[in-house]
Amino acid sequence: MRIAILTRHFSRSGGGAESYAIAIAQALASRHEVHVFCQESDRPVPELHYHPVWRLSKRPRWLNQLLYSAITAWRTRSGFDIVHSHEHVWHGDVQTLHVRCVWEGIFGQRQGLQRLLRWLLVLTSLRRLTYLWLEHARMQPRTGRRLIFASAPLQQEFLRQYPHVAALCDIIPPAVTLPAQPPDRAASRAQLGWAPDTPWLLFVANDYARKGLDSLLQALAQLPAEVQLAVVGQNHQQARYQAQAQTLGLAGRVHFFGPQADLSPFYAAADGLAHPTLEDSFGMVVLEAMAYALPVVVSGPTHCGLSTQLTSGVQALLLDDPQNPTALASALAQMLKDTALRARLREAGLALAREMSWTQAALKYERNFEASLRQRVGA
Repeated sequence: MRIAILTRHFSRSGGGAESYAIAIAQALASRHEVHVFCQESDRPVPELHYHPVWRLSKRPRWLNQLLYSAITAWRTRSGFDIVHSHEHVWHGDVQTLHVRCVWEGIFGQRQGLQRLLRWLLVLTSLRRLTYLWLEHARMQPRTGRRLIFASAPLQQEFLRQYPHVAALCDIIPPAVTLPAQPPDRAASRAQLGWAPDTPWLLFVANDYARKGLDSLLQALAQLPAEVQLAVVGQNHQQARYQAQAQTLGLAGRVHFFGPQADLSPFYAAADGLAHPTLEDSFGMVVLEAMAYALPVVVSGPTHCGLSTQLTSGVQALLLDDPQNPTALASALAQMLKDTALRARLREAGLALAREMSWTQAALKYERNFEASLRQRVGA
């Protein structure tokens, strides 16, 4: 098949949705002709065909989203068997949804006067109107349309607001690529300049606040002074978190490494991943850490989609309340001190990662692409 993939940012330095799009495109490229329509890219997969998409500016984002949708609708109107979108656009045969439902985020369970006030807020905001309209367009049944969700909780959230699309849905969670060689902790520590015996925790996110860095810094202050924290990812509020670390007396223990195209040295070198996320439709970084046999402390199913597949104390230590720094500190201390527990978490986490391959995910996509194509050809 000739497949067009729509994603504005196609780079490994992006977040979980970007990493998902890259991995699926790479897996599909071994059997299909894959074209990527993006506004930013470091061309991480050489065998793909790249099509730069013009933009007026990065901000306002809602205007850029509309322009991207219009431009890609025109440029993919013919010549492709499947148009597969990871973006909020009004067109496309197969839509992959990575983030929370816009309608749910704005209205939730609000009724009566509260809902009326929310409507007034929406009607006076071009940004909110745009995102609601684009989501509504994505959710409209049309011949050949398929809706793919990154997790079961995310699908359930959308179906509460759009129950009429239930027959169009499938769940294809993120997968993982296992390292070609067993992780070399000593070599990775030497590469990063970390001392061999110093305990290091790893935090990976592009949105520090939403992924729980505030709680993690407060928890770190309760841990022994030798415990270090590596913060990986891009965030415009880094200066604020550096100041927060200074206030908590952690200036020499919190290290910001910025965005990284290759996280493997960090996964191999760290003693554990801390992911006290407040909201994650899946949590790809957790699965990636497990592929490197790295023990994980992560928010429970209420906050993280992947945690619906985890049992606390088996594949990971789960947090009931990621905003409770004392409970987070206790879990991290237990993970660092209890060698038997660490061994169990490593083994069970790695076993789960082995079951979730991108090859299998790509095959599920192929089935959805074929179903979409059959419906459109037969229409």
